[in-house]
Amino acid sequence: MKLSTVFRSLAPIDIRSIRRDSMTSWMIFLPILMALVIRWGVPPITARVMEQYNVDLTQYYPVLLAYFFIGMCPMVFGAVIGFLLLDEKDDRTLTALQVTPLPLSGYVLYRVTVPILLTFGLMFVLFPLANLTPFDLRTILLSAIAAAPTAPMMALLFGAIAQNKVQGFALLKLIGIILMVPIVAYFAPAGWELLFGIIPTYWPMKVYWLLYAGDTNVWLYVVVAVGYQLLVTSLFARRFYKVLHQ
Repeated sequence: MKLSTVFRSLAPIDIRSIRRDSMTSWMIFLPILMALVIRWGVPPITARVMEQYNVDLTQYYPVLLAYFFIGMCPMVFGAVIGFLLLDEKDDRTLTALQVTPLPLSGYVLYRVTVPILLTFGLMFVLFPLANLTPFDLRTILLSAIAAAPTAPMMALLFGAIAQNKVQGFALLKLIGIILMVPIVAYFAPAGWELLFGIIPTYWPMKVYWLLYAGDTNVWLYVVVAVGYQLLVTSLFARRFYKVLHQ
């Protein structure tokens, strides 16, 4: 079955499911809300801190933007898809799906593709909307490529690990804490930051930091970011398949 056919079949169902769920219905707008808060809130705070304490907060803008956009944005879309997976597990929709003409591989491909497209596209909206840094197409493009695989990785993490929405909420909190760990790498001495590379979300953040600093030789980091996250995603996908067939 073609992916376009799967989209036409499942997308309207997903939209209705998201609308009915009070949590996921507002979560999808969270990245836009964060960008607006940053746009209107950060510059006045920066000016105030500079005036009173002579501390320039602009040097920490890469940390702020990397956390909220490179880290949080794909996590949000991954969580939304992940909660849809949990709903379908609870309703035994996934069990029924296995006797329909739609192959399970096509369903999983759809679930992986949607958050990638949403994350990739929204990057070109969030950075200009936040308006903290000059618009740089190459920086946003490469950062979006590096960050997009985070979303399906998160979605399949929910489907593979959590048994229900209660566990999903707990997992979401844990992921939020883990996402903060790569931030420490920004302040680590040269060489030591690679120790944080075991966390997949470190690599897309590193890509953005390098591009922000004007480094043009970032392709290796982009490849590692995409490749490592796809590897972890495939592991979660295998676990997800096992869960479905239990």
